[in-house]
Amino acid sequence: MKTLIVIDMQNDFIDGSLGTAEAEAIVDNVKKKIEMYEAAGDEVIFTRDTHHEDYLDTNEGKHLPVVHCIENTDGWQISDKLHTEGHRIINKPSFGYTKWSRYDFEEVEIVGLCTDICVVSNALILKALFPDIKISVDESCCAGVTPESHEAALKTMSMCQIEII
Repeated sequence: MKTLIVIDMQNDFIDGSLGTAEAEAIVDNVKKKIEMYEAAGDEVIFTRDTHHEDYLDTNEGKHLPVVHCIENTDGWQISDKLHTEGHRIINKPSFGYTKWSRYDFEEVEIVGLCTDICVVSNALILKALFPDIKISVDESCCAGVTPESHEAALKTMSMCQIEII
């Protein structure tokens, strides 16, 4: 079975406090990708960046002092343009989810936001945990903080034997 991991397609990253035109532009592509996996009967997992009211006092908040993805706010929610019903949603407190080893993946494709932070972090964690499976990233379904950092992250992942499609 193939697994699609949809990273942090949350309102704050799309058109909220950390949103970008590039993030808004990939929503329809991500929606179509999810629909493809659903039609094939494959697994879809969403991650959700999750912070709390003390965010600005955390290490991340000191380096990125923009309040975002505060649990139970509208910005924390996954875009309502994406179908999440019936799929697992993982709340993660940081860039990379560190418990992927709980899963038995055969093949993984990753899409979402931001290419240069959470997508690359999760892709590299998955590659370290599952070195012998195919791991790919669809660049048309990802956006970075900037177009330049998006491209740099894609190059980094490619160098680490993650297929860029």
